[in-house]
Amino acid sequence: MEDKDENLISHLEALRSMLIKCFAALGIGLIPMFLLAPVCINALIRIMIGDNQVSLNFFSPMEVFILQIKVAVVLDFLVCFPYIAKKIWDFVLPALYENERRFIKSVVLASSSLFISGVLFCIFFILPLLINFGISFATEDIKAVFGISNIISTALWLSVIFGLMFQFPLITYSLIRSQIVSSRTIKDKRPYVFIAILIIAALLTPPDIVSQLMLAAPTYLLFEIGLYFAGKNEKKDLT
Repeated sequence: MEDKDENLISHLEALRSMLIKCFAALGIGLIPMFLLAPVCINALIRIMIGDNQVSLNFFSPMEVFILQIKVAVVLDFLVCFPYIAKKIWDFVLPALYENERRFIKSVVLASSSLFISGVLFCIFFILPLLINFGISFATEDIKAVFGISNIISTALWLSVIFGLMFQFPLITYSLIRSQIVSSRTIKDKRPYVFIAILIIAALLTPPDIVSQLMLAAPTYLLFEIGLYFAGKNEKKDLT
């Protein structure tokens, strides 16, 4: 009984140490990320607006300052993520078998790659397309005047959403590879999956059909890609 208690205490102490190091890294990185935030905001604006003659405005004295804090927090998490992931990995590693270590490592690498791909796809393709679509409604009497906070906050939110939705092929692949469901079962449920993706896209994006379709279309395509490769591996396992 004492050994179990000591083992539990040692695990809790290791968890406490890991959490302290992670939060300390986030705290240390926040200041330089705050100084870097204006550069990132300007770069993001140039990518989104392009050559369009659009006025970006702020409507309260503290709006830009608060916006820079938001951007700094996101940048801080992205920069510190490899360190945090390493600490979490070091914490759970002793409790895993070798095959579990290989599986989780491959999943983490694939998930990180898909998340980054989703963010880049959103920043360099979706956001400029969304801005151009909005500007297309401008006339001589109706001018496009955007609020800087609204534009950047939407960009950050959509980037995170696209990064998360790009996990769909990995989820599909993992479900089939782990034999929780078969590829045939998922194929038969395609209409339900499509409707679910549309509903999720509608809940996560701004209330306009363009943003919803821009998120739903690549997500469903990625779902089909994950289903295809998982189905091929499933056939190999059966032969």
